[in-house]
Amino acid sequence: MIYAAITAAQAAGEKLRQAFGHPLQVDEQLAHDIKLAADKECQKLIYQILLEHHPRTRCIGEEGDSDNPGDPQAEVEWIVDPIDGTMNLAMGIPHFCVSIAAREVATQKILLGVIYDPLRHELFTAERGTGAYLNGLKMKVSTRAKLSEAVLAVGFAKSQESIDHCLKLYQVYGNQARKLRAMGSAALDLAYVAAGRLDAYIEQGVNLWDIAAGWVLVEEAGGVMETGRNSSGGYRVCAHSGLIDYPIK
Repeated sequence: MIYAAITAAQAAGEKLRQAFGHPLQVDEQLAHDIKLAADKECQKLIYQILLEHHPRTRCIGEEGDSDNPGDPQAEVEWIVDPIDGTMNLAMGIPHFCVSIAAREVATQKILLGVIYDPLRHELFTAERGTGAYLNGLKMKVSTRAKLSEAVLAVGFAKSQESIDHCLKLYQVYGNQARKLRAMGSAALDLAYVAAGRLDAYIEQGVNLWDIAAGWVLVEEAGGVMETGRNSSGGYRVCAHSGLIDYPIK
């Protein structure tokens, strides 16, 4: 299944690479987000490739599931974010990716994850029990053990509750950590934790498709994924190496 996920991610990523830097069709503008025609186009392409390789699976994705989501009785489902970092892409900021995961329906266990950054040609992959890899080379989480040396990504979600909490995180970790980052792609933040580039990623309100692929990447790279649900049903996440205690999450 990993081959199908890689094929789909790279095909969608190539469309995004070609589109980057050119005018993009905006379908919807929200208070804290934007929807591009490319979101739906890439999701349709990803679904098509995944289901061609594995017709007895089904797909769920950020852009809805009306375009052939697959077998409703499937034992495995794909979790797709066709563009994670849409606002970055729309604004010409070169930091976005394609994220694809597969999970077992009965147990909800994530089986594999693929995150592809088309501008840097970085392919992050992981399957349960086999480790995590960047362009074929094995990844491990950071070995830094002091918060004062850590670089953290702290994501701003869309609800007022999560924004208020993130501001508290910035107050705490702005004084204690070496550096804070807010780069606009949850999937790449998780991939960077898995690669040891970031020591932690903390977020208060993300969706499953934002974190599913990165979830298995972090764990297969030796890291820890602490997750929960917030009052609006989104995910709270603290992904880290396991070597540093984070007093507020």
